[in-house]
Amino acid sequence: MKEAIASIGNTGTFLFTILCASRPRRDFLHDLTAQLYSVVVRSLPIIAVGGAFVGMVMTLQGYRTLSTYGATNSVGTLLGLSLYRELGPVLTALLFIGRAGSSMSAELGLMRATDQIASLSLMAIDPVAKTVVPRFWAAIIGMPLLCGFFCSFAIVAGYLEAVYVLGLDPGYFWSALKSSVDFMDDFTIAFVKCGVFGLIGALMATYTGFHAEPTIEGTSIATTRAVVNGSLLMLVFNFILSATLFK
Repeated sequence: MKEAIASIGNTGTFLFTILCASRPRRDFLHDLTAQLYSVVVRSLPIIAVGGAFVGMVMTLQGYRTLSTYGATNSVGTLLGLSLYRELGPVLTALLFIGRAGSSMSAELGLMRATDQIASLSLMAIDPVAKTVVPRFWAAIIGMPLLCGFFCSFAIVAGYLEAVYVLGLDPGYFWSALKSSVDFMDDFTIAFVKCGVFGLIGALMATYTGFHAEPTIEGTSIATTRAVVNGSLLMLVFNFILSATLFK
């Protein structure tokens, strides 16, 4: 219990340190752009494949369920609301922490193991500002973008299956989707969730990696902790946000 409380306090202190170190500097934009490429562009293949198959399986299962009640024209409604309210942000966050979050934690852990972080301190360079801050803000900026890609691929794949495989009318599909998804209630809240998930994932990945034991085993343990703790916290905060935002 004491260790858990101490860990929460240390994580909060580390977040405060990151925010204090987030100040303009000469090479910040270059570092941020490089991390955005790593977080967003390199994550697009898994986001595209995951989103497409989630959209297809949701369309298939939704069609089978709604056909029992003669409401197959509402497949677009089911797909849109499920994606933007829950599945889109949550699944994007889990894919993000599994791919980009683990990568950030491993990179920082290896920098600790090879004394690169200590070398920055010896050169009077703030290691948090140089190594953590660009990764932290890239994750917060990149998560909503990845969620938008995920939902887009899911809807397009669901549309193709609904129209060309299941034989639904395309007009009914798009009209149901357009009438059910509200910009403020669904679309905006989905991106708010993603911003929170990006903060959680970035904080867990950078904290565990930056404070990893300076060994290869310590790096692997830190990476595992980043993925597990980040995933669990995202699911917890998803419930809290859904309970407070959707009324």
